[in-house]
Amino acid sequence: MPSGNAQGLAKGSTDTLGMYAFDMLLERPQGSNLEDDWPDVSPRSIDEPLDGDEPNVLVYPLYVDEVLRGFELECWKSGKGILMGAASERDDHRSVTDIAGRVDGLALMPSGYNDALPLSMLAKTIPLVMVGVGDEKLPAAYLQCDNASGMRQIVDHLVDVHHINDMAFVGGVNDKAFESGADTDDVVSRYDAFKKNLEERGLDSRGALLDDSFATSDEYLVGLCEAIESNRLPQALVCGTDQTAFGVIRLLADSGVRVPEDVIVTGFDGILAGRLMTPHLTTVRQPMEDLGRKAARMLLSRNGKPWEKPEKRILPVRLVVRGSCGCP
Repeated sequence: MPSGNAQGLAKGSTDTLGMYAFDMLLERPQGSNLEDDWPDVSPRSIDEPLDGDEPNVLVYPLYVDEVLRGFELECWKSGKGILMGAASERDDHRSVTDIAGRVDGLALMPSGYNDALPLSMLAKTIPLVMVGVGDEKLPAAYLQCDNASGMRQIVDHLVDVHHINDMAFVGGVNDKAFESGADTDDVVSRYDAFKKNLEERGLDSRGALLDDSFATSDEYLVGLCEAIESNRLPQALVCGTDQTAFGVIRLLADSGVRVPEDVIVTGFDGILAGRLMTPHLTTVRQPMEDLGRKAARMLLSRNGKPWEKPEKRILPVRLVVRGSCGCP
């Protein structure tokens, strides 16, 4: 069978757009090593009534799902076909190249694997949109939420409303996180903004990073465990993503630490699961569906023509206050 590249060259325009998403979903909550503590749950309709006493309400859709939904809706609206793919291996170059050869434009979800992929070659042949990537290395479109604004809103709220002067960041920002693909440019941008905002508010940023492990690491949340055991938890834990916050809250609960009475926890993304968990998660809501829609629109505007230079767009975010920070 001809390769995707050969088929694309032979057919010319395919009237199809592609979305390649690296697997960022989890089989069980982060921070859990047990096979039997994560009940099977089906995706819940956002209109379905919530059971306030239901445990483990971390349900879909997650970040990737909402972005994919927006991308698919925009393709459907424009009468374009859609081809989706996901990484089956850490360096799955072949499947990315194959999809790229079958579409008129390709959006890629954030991943630490990106540097290892043949993107320089692909960017010369079709338009690429990099979602959640801030480092503009390629002649492509870069689509990101306003991480700096989101972190500023979190820090301002914690300081001004809850009078917090001791807070720390939890999220995979080390080299191993990027090598594994566990975290992204977004998380690093959020951490950098967090430190900057602490300094601007006159707070000590030397201990700003409490735990830089990532979900698939053998040492996941070891830094947090050490802080719990040594009784040196800060007043607030600011997590790089909602999914990280879920693992943090689970670990704190298992250790007898109450949220928000003993420590405040915040997330970033605004996925549905944060509204369903107990306590409800204070977070920064980014327009995930709109990220997908805009990625599709940017590709459609190119009519198959690659970008000649980097083009970047930043989408606004907003703080959503809930129970995990102590707000009603």
